[in-house]
Formats: sequence, C-alpha cells, structure tokens
Amino acid sequence: MKAATASRTPDNKIAYLTKQLGVLTGLALITAFVFSQIKLGYDFHWAVLYEVNPTYGERFGIWLLKGLLLTINISVISAALALVIGTLFGIARLSTFKPVYYIATWYVELFRNTPLLVQMFFWYFAFPVLLPDTVVAYLNAHNFEFTAAAASLSIYTGSYIAEIIRAGIQAVPKGHIEAAVASGLSYVQMLRYVVLPQAFRIIIPPLGSEFLNNMKNSSLAMTIGVAELCWQSQQIESFTFKGFEATSAASLIYLMLSLFISACMNSVNHHLMIGPARRLSVFDRFIAGVFAPVKFLYTWLSRLLAELTDIITEMLPQEDPDNPVLPRSVQLFYLTLGFIRVVLKLITLLGIIIFLFFAIKGLWHLNWALMSANLRALLIWTFPSGGDGEFFYGMGGLSLSFTMAVIVICCSFFIGLFVGMGRLSANPLINTPCISYIEIIRGNPLIMVIFWVYFFSPILTGMQMNVFWSATIAFIIFSGAYLAEIVRAGIQAISAGQFEAATAAGFTRFQIMRYIILPQALKIMIPAFVGQFITIFKDTSLAYIIGVFELTTVAQTINQRIMIYPFEIYVSIGLLYFFCCYFMSYLAARLENRLATAPAAAL
Repeated sequence: MKAATASRTPDNKIAYLTKQLGVLTGLALITAFVFSQIKLGYDFHWAVLYEVNPTYGERFGIWLLKGLLLTINISVISAALALVIGTLFGIARLSTFKPVYYIATWYVELFRNTPLLVQMFFWYFAFPVLLPDTVVAYLNAHNFEFTAAAASLSIYTGSYIAEIIRAGIQAVPKGHIEAAVASGLSYVQMLRYVVLPQAFRIIIPPLGSEFLNNMKNSSLAMTIGVAELCWQSQQIESFTFKGFEATSAASLIYLMLSLFISACMNSVNHHLMIGPARRLSVFDRFIAGVFAPVKFLYTWLSRLLAELTDIITEMLPQEDPDNPVLPRSVQLFYLTLGFIRVVLKLITLLGIIIFLFFAIKGLWHLNWALMSANLRALLIWTFPSGGDGEFFYGMGGLSLSFTMAVIVICCSFFIGLFVGMGRLSANPLINTPCISYIEIIRGNPLIMVIFWVYFFSPILTGMQMNVFWSATIAFIIFSGAYLAEIVRAGIQAISAGQFEAATAAGFTRFQIMRYIILPQALKIMIPAFVGQFITIFKDTSLAYIIGVFELTTVAQTINQRIMIYPFEIYVSIGLLYFFCCYFMSYLAARLENRLATAPAAAL
C-alpha cells in the first residue's frame, strides 16, 4: 500500500509504464502460445471476419461495423433524452411542492429498482396493448424496436442521472447561496454564476460514467431485435458457427469504445479541474478542439441569457429603499407573480390527479386472477416437483434469481478482494494482470461476458456446461471486477499513516492488512457491497439470454403460453423485482446510516 500510493517522478512513471507494457506483452505471448499448443477441438478461423464468405457473399466484419454505427446511434439518442429527463426529475426532487417531489421520487425509485431488460420487454411487448391499433400499426411500420429500445434506455438512465443532478446541486455549500442572495444577485444570476458552475464540476464525472453504462446497456436492445453490435455478432455466429471469433471481435470493439469514452470524460475532467493548472496532453488539446464549437455556443448563449436577464430586471418595477411602503405597481406585480405560481401549481396538481386516476383505473381492470394463478410459477417455477431435465428439482423464477445472486456475491467477493489488493501492489507482475482483468471486464457489457463463458466453456472443457452455471460463472467474473474497484477504494480510504505506524511497530505486511487495514476497509465497503448485490440481483434477468429459468425467462414462457395478457405478466415481474430491490435498498440505507453514526455513538 505504501509503495502503491507513493508519488512518482515523470521518469519513474515512464519506467513503470514500460514495465507494465512488458508484462502485458508477455501475458499476451504466453496466452497465444498456450492456445496454439493445446488442442481444444475447435478450428479457429479469424478470416471469417474479413474474407468474403463463399456461401453468402458477405464480409461479416462489415456487419459488425454496421452494428457499431447503430450502437453509437442509439447510445447518443438515449443519452441525450436521458439527460433531459434526468435534469427535469433531478430538479423536481428538490422541489418544495410535495406532489412534484413525490412524483419525481416515485419515478426514480421505480425505474432504478427494476431491471432494464424487464423495462425493455414492457415497452416493447406490454405497452402497445394500451394503444389504438392504428398507432401500433404505425409504430411497427417505423422501426418500433429501435424506438422502444431508445425509450427504455432513456427512462432507465434518466432515473440515475436525476440522482446525479440532485446530488450535484445539493453539494453546493449553502453559505455560497446565502452570500449570493446577500450580494443582491437575482435567482437566475445566482444559478448562472454561483450554483451551476460548481454543480457542473461535481456532476460531470458521474455523468460520464452513466453515459458509458448507457452505451454498454444498449447491447440489451438485441433482445427485441435491434441490429446493434451484440446482435450482429450473434448473427455471424448463427450463419458461420464461429461464435468465438464473432464474440471476440465484438468484445474488442466494445472495449475500444469504452476506453475512448472514458478518455474523453477524463479529458473533460482535466479541463474542469479546480486547483493548480496542470499540463494538458495532446489528447486533451484534441478534445478541446473538438468541443470548441460547443464551448463557443455555450458562451454566446450564456451572454445572451445574461443580457436578457438584465433587460428584464430593468423593466420590472423596482422597490424604493427610502420608502418602506411598496408602490402600487410593485404590489400588483408581486400579486400577479404569486397568482401565476398558484395557477401553475394547481395545473400540475390536476395533471397528477388525472394521471393517478387513469393509473388506478388501469390497475383495477387488470386480470388479477391470471396474475394470482401464475404467482407460484413466478416465485419458484415447478419446485420441488420438477422433472429430471430441470435444474435443482425445478427451481426457477424469483427463487432461482435470488439463489444465483447469493452464489455470485459470495464467490465474487474473494475474487474482488484479491484482485483489488493486487491492483494496489507496486509490483508490475502483480498489478498488471489485475488492471487488465478489471479494465477488460468493465469495458464490456455483461451480455458479452455471458456469451464469452457460454461459447468458451465447450471449447475449453469439451462439454456443454449447464446454462445455470454458465450464467453464474459469467456473473462472478463480471461482478468480481466491480468488487475489486470497491475493495481498492476502501483500502485507499484508510490513512497511509496507519500503515506506516504499523510498519514502525514491527507488523509484517500480511499482519497489517489482516489486523489493521482490511477490518476498517471492509466496514467502509459494506454499503457498496450491498449495493452491488442489488445490482447483481437485477442483472440475473440477463440469464434469460441463454435460457436460464430465472424470473424473466419464466415470465416470457408464461406470456408465450397465454399470448393475450402481456401487460399483466410484465407488471407482475416488474413489481416483484421492485419490491425486492427497494427493500434491499432500504436496508442498505439503514446500514449505511448506522455505520456512519456508530463512531459518534461510541464517543
């Protein structure tokens, strides 16, 4: 820890990066040698991606590029819409008008606590049931798959951006706001010159992470027929039976796209950083040049807004400081302003009441008998009287999702613990493989990791693994990378002085980690672990892709059998996921508050 956190001079950094590159090259050569020497019973044929296929007359690599363009398209559109939605609901979460606050809170909690895949199925399969046939026909004739995917991504990502916007605005010290008011700034001027510049710097880093997650989540659009990158890789597999090559190429493209987005967001952070001026890299200057028109437009609009604000302020009736009695024109202006505010609140309240009326009416007319009749299947499937071909006596549905999540969090904890500590090592032989594992896994969508395990396990073992264990292993590998970052952050949160004091007291490195660092770090990490468990529980819905009979697969099976009640089916599983995730989120918040107040109580 001490060596890992010590500062390095530029020459030392170059030497250290050279060692890491050497280790990475060595790992790549060893991996290539092992694959070339071991007979895996699989004929690797990478030329399938760039040669013209004699059967179909196609270069399948072009298909991947077309999928990449569609991935970028849906990611940009959904990110822009999510930013608008998140901004509106984030500000609404700060409203003192309780109906608006509660509606915004319900939106955030509902869509954050249900899996994206379920939301995508709802908008694509269930929502059209509520629309007139002419509207449905129009949507189907105009690429409804893309529209449903973009809408679900926007609404889902918007719920996370809303919390980022709210937290960013609340992070501005109240003293700054009070000082701005005392200085005579208007509300608009206070937002323009005091609140938003500070909130913007706080919001940008997590906002970049959400844009990156939104891009990776776009891979789920393949489940409703959008021909994005992941869908194209599976099409190549179905046409050529070369799933390993297609999945590898798609994974590499996702990784490069993720690294590029991360580099762009880091460059933006360098430009917005407060403190001593730092030397900008060539890439930072390139990004500055790319965004120069945006900066110019923002500056021009800001000046225009400031001038309009000053003009409007001058046109408004002013108070006379020497006369405590307000002029009649000023009184009339404030009365009119108050009246408009009351009318807007009444209109908003009326809209909320109408919305709730139709929502309750719709829920009242749902086929609750159908939902009740299938509840047992959604919870446990056919357990404990399942057939010979079913997994674990027919366990499925919600119980299998929860079981899978428990197995994943228990196993991935140890991977995350060792990889997280390995990343902090000063030895390139240790930290380079750990960093590579974390970046490769985090740079790819979970669905690609599932395909990797599903396609790679038969090549490596010569036998087809049960789909439950294929999905579980993929979740463990994926979650281990995220837990490793949680562990790294937890360890780095401990003061380096404690490490140095323990070293001076004669403790070995193992004893320091065992008795001093890890106990404190684990306490810090507990809320993050609980949050990761909730994420894993929602992610188990992706096991549907390879046929695991978890909750989403069971719902799809029931829907295909009944055919005419998709709304009831997807509302049912949405509520099941919501209640489970919301309850766990509530426990996580309680646990975090308890851990935060424990030291104060001890004192």
